[in-house]
Amino acid sequence: MSFNRVEEESFSTTFDIGSLPKHYEFNEFISDEDTESDRDDLPRLVLMGLRGSGKTSIQKVVFQKMSPNETLFIGSNNSMLKDVVNNSAFVNFQICDFPGHFDFTDSEYDVQSILQGCQSLVFVIDAQDAIASALNRLHSVVTKAYKINKNIKFEVFIHKVDGLTEDTKMETQREIHQRANDDLVDSGDEQKINISFHLTSIYDHSIFEAFSRVVQKMIPHYATLENFLNIIISTSGIEKAFLYDVKTKIYVATDSSPVDIQSYELCCDMIDVVIDLSNIYGLGENPGLMNDPAFDDQSSSLIKLNNGTILYLREVCSFLALVCILREDNFEKQRIIDYNFVILRKGIHKLFELKDKEKESIEPRKTPSYK
Repeated sequence: MSFNRVEEESFSTTFDIGSLPKHYEFNEFISDEDTESDRDDLPRLVLMGLRGSGKTSIQKVVFQKMSPNETLFIGSNNSMLKDVVNNSAFVNFQICDFPGHFDFTDSEYDVQSILQGCQSLVFVIDAQDAIASALNRLHSVVTKAYKINKNIKFEVFIHKVDGLTEDTKMETQREIHQRANDDLVDSGDEQKINISFHLTSIYDHSIFEAFSRVVQKMIPHYATLENFLNIIISTSGIEKAFLYDVKTKIYVATDSSPVDIQSYELCCDMIDVVIDLSNIYGLGENPGLMNDPAFDDQSSSLIKLNNGTILYLREVCSFLALVCILREDNFEKQRIIDYNFVILRKGIHKLFELKDKEKESIEPRKTPSYK
C-alpha cells in the first residue's frame, strides 16, 4: 500500500489512541503455547505507585488499546494484576501491577520472587496531587527492591502533566528529581541507585515515548539495533529513523541522534493512518484470523509534507515497521534507500534467529522417560 498526503507546516499532534481493531493480533515468532507455559520466565516489568496515581490506566492505554476517556471508569485495583505483553520478539514481557496499598511485609504477595525476576520497576507519581507521601513511598520501594535485586532499572513517571503549564511541568520534575536524590543521599544509596524521570500523560504521546525508553533498556540486543539504524541513516541520507512495534506504537529502537518529540508524534500518526487505511482496504475475507492481518509484507507508505519533509514507512515483519524522516531532495535516492532497507530487514531477522537459539540454549533439556 502506498499513498501520499500534504500537511500544514504546523503539525497537529492530536490523535486517537486505539486505531488498531480489537482483533488485530500478530506474532509469528512466539506461539500462544509458549506464552502460557513460559510466562513466569519472561522478563518482568513492575508498576507501583500510590492509589489513584494512574498505574492501571497507563497499562490499559499503552498495551490494551483503551481510549484515555474510558480509563475514567476504571476503579482502583485491590490486588496485584498480572498481564503478558506478547507483541513481538522484542516487546515480550510480563507486567505486574501492584495495588496502591501494597506493603513489602504483606504475606499476600511473593515480593521476593517477583522482584528477583524484575528488569524494570516503574513508579508512578501523580503530578497534580501532594507529592510528599509519593516520594516517601518511592524511597521505601526503591531501597527495598534494590536489596532484593541490584540489577533492577528504576523509572519514575511524573504522571498527569497534561493539565500543567510547561513551566509548572519543569518545576515539578526538578522538585521531584531533587527530593528523590536527596532522600537517597541521606540514606547513603546515591552512588548505587540510579533513577530515571519522565513526564507523562495518557492524553498525548508522552506516555508512549516514556515506555519506549523503558522497553529499550529491557532489550538485550538494543545496541545492535541502534547500530543498524545508524548505518542506514548515514548511507541513505535519512535524518531520523524509528523501529516501531506497530501494535503499541512503542519504538523499540532509534538511531543515536536525539529524539524530537514532534518527529516522534508525526511517525505515530503515520502508523495510525497506515493501519486505518489497511483495515478498510487491505484486509481479506477473514479479518479476524491471524494469517489475515491489516499490516503485512506489502505494507508501505510515503507521506509528503509541504515543508519539504518526507515520512517513509516500510514493513520489517508482521509486528515491526521502519519509519524514516528525510528531506525531499534526498528521496531521489529511493532505490538506494530501498536496497539498504532490504539489508536492514535481513539483519533484524537474523537477530530473531539468534534470540530463538539463545532461548533454546537456556531451556532445560527434557529427560526422556522410559516405561
